[in-house]
Amino acid sequence: MTKAYLEPSDIELVKQVAANLRDKILIHILFRLGCRISEALSIKVDDIDFAQSTVTIIHLKRRLKLSCTNCGTRLGAAHIFCPKCGGKIEKTQIEEQEHRRQRVLPVDKATQKMLEEYIRRGGPVTRYGKKLIFGINRHRAWQVVKECAEKAGLPKLVNPETGKVHNVSPHKLRDAFAVNAVKVNDSGDGLRLLQEHLGHQSFNTTAKYRKVAGEEHREWYEKLWKADKP
Repeated sequence: MTKAYLEPSDIELVKQVAANLRDKILIHILFRLGCRISEALSIKVDDIDFAQSTVTIIHLKRRLKLSCTNCGTRLGAAHIFCPKCGGKIEKTQIEEQEHRRQRVLPVDKATQKMLEEYIRRGGPVTRYGKKLIFGINRHRAWQVVKECAEKAGLPKLVNPETGKVHNVSPHKLRDAFAVNAVKVNDSGDGLRLLQEHLGHQSFNTTAKYRKVAGEEHREWYEKLWKADKP
């Protein structure tokens, strides 16, 4: 049996089987904050403002910039000749650029209480002079979520757009947050706030969750024939 997305009750089951407080908080934060796995793993103790009940999320994207070695003109990946100097592109200058975006997210009382307890118990790990909430890499985080979901007996999830079946992953917890948010408030303002919260640059990316969460079409259709008797 498969379904498209996780319910809040499913997340609770996954949390309950977590082996330790760190794993439980990782699962909790991925769902409650709806952040990307890379963002969650980058959260430092200093990013959490307990007085204001907020956490600053840093989203880092790396992009490769290709340039002509003769004149420095920006190139596309498919260029064979430089559009400015006309020289044949045999070797390009590759420059890696980092694009940092940040947003400040509210933290609910239950999440804040868990984080305070975790920090008090010495959970955070120091890496390169930074005190990280989670001292694990991306691969281990995916393992934690997948293994806990399997231990909780959750089914695999089907992508509603492609029909492909996938294991429960950190991104599925982010999807669950978004779908739950749309169910609670699918107004224009609600979707705008969700876009801002998730850090989507395109509104279309956010709008897909309304389609996933939308059960109103079937309800509308069934109401048309409510008077029919079988």
